Amino acid sequence: MIKPYTGGCACGAIGYEISEEPIFSNHCQCLDCQHASGTGHGSYLTFPNMGHVTLKGEAKHWDRVADSGHVKTHWFCPNCGSPVYLTFAAMPHLFTVHAASLDDPSRFIPQVVTYNDRGHSWDQLDPILPKFEKMPQ
Repeated sequence: MIKPYTGGCACGAIGYEISEEPIFSNHCQCLDCQHASGTGHGSYLTFPNMGHVTLKGEAKHWDRVADSGHVKTHWFCPNCGSPVYLTFAAMPHLFTVHAASLDDPSRFIPQVVTYNDRGHSWDQLDPILPKFEKMPQ
């Protein structure tokens, strides 16, 4: 049995527990992730099955049409404003968390950099990570 991934917002009002391993871990440099994070990229872990996720609290959300043309929903804490997780209309089984929302952020091990073509010279990421101009298929 794996150790669950746990995390949530800064004030503790929103929380999650995930009882499976992520299938994808990335730094994303798309403009949407830059705006959502307030820096040069967002860092994420994506899990394959929403059914293995337990949520606590009432998160607020906003929708955005991604470069793919599909809607992604950003979930955040209405009290402290922390971004916590994302869901995707075209892939409702997936559940993605912001790496910084983990109780133990050291469990985040990035595999790739996505939307590298939108990155900034001042946002230096690990040079050994594979880089993609878009989201790999």
